[in-house]
Amino acid sequence: MDGGPRELVVPWVPTVFVPLSAPTTATEREERLACVPFFEGLTRAALSLIAQVTAEESHATGTKLFQYGDPGDKLFIILDGKVRISREVAGTGEEALAVLGPNEVFGEMSLLDESPRSADARVHERCRALVITKESFDDLLFLHKDLAYEVLWNCVRILSVRLRETNEKLTFLTSSGKF
Repeated sequence: MDGGPRELVVPWVPTVFVPLSAPTTATEREERLACVPFFEGLTRAALSLIAQVTAEESHATGTKLFQYGDPGDKLFIILDGKVRISREVAGTGEEALAVLGPNEVFGEMSLLDESPRSADARVHERCRALVITKESFDDLLFLHKDLAYEVLWNCVRILSVRLRETNEKLTFLTSSGKF
């Protein structure tokens, strides 16, 4: 031995496992956004603008993301896992309205109006989501009017579908005597 510094050889071991579906880059986020009906038909440039204002969050099973009456401050886009949307019904407890999965959006109503949350959202299965805050969304649409038109038109279509489904459910409940 010559007494000089010795090179320490350490085998390569990855320190973090990132699943392929994790949108770690802006391009990957754009690709995920393109799969979401809320952003259906938007141009690549529009998706790029939206991807820039997203943040990623991870939540454990059982985490309450928001509850009925909370101020609405962000929209969620589920990447992986499931989220249960529900309301507490006096005398019966929790009534699940929907269980949402990957590529589904919730919390969008709060981005359109100043009303409080209309339901609870709780993580049904561990989930990752992209989130867009109301402030970022408002700023983005104010600066990009063409994008605002496209996104809001998509939102109108989605809300129309939901209203039709609600009407069908109410009609069924009324005609079956369960209402």
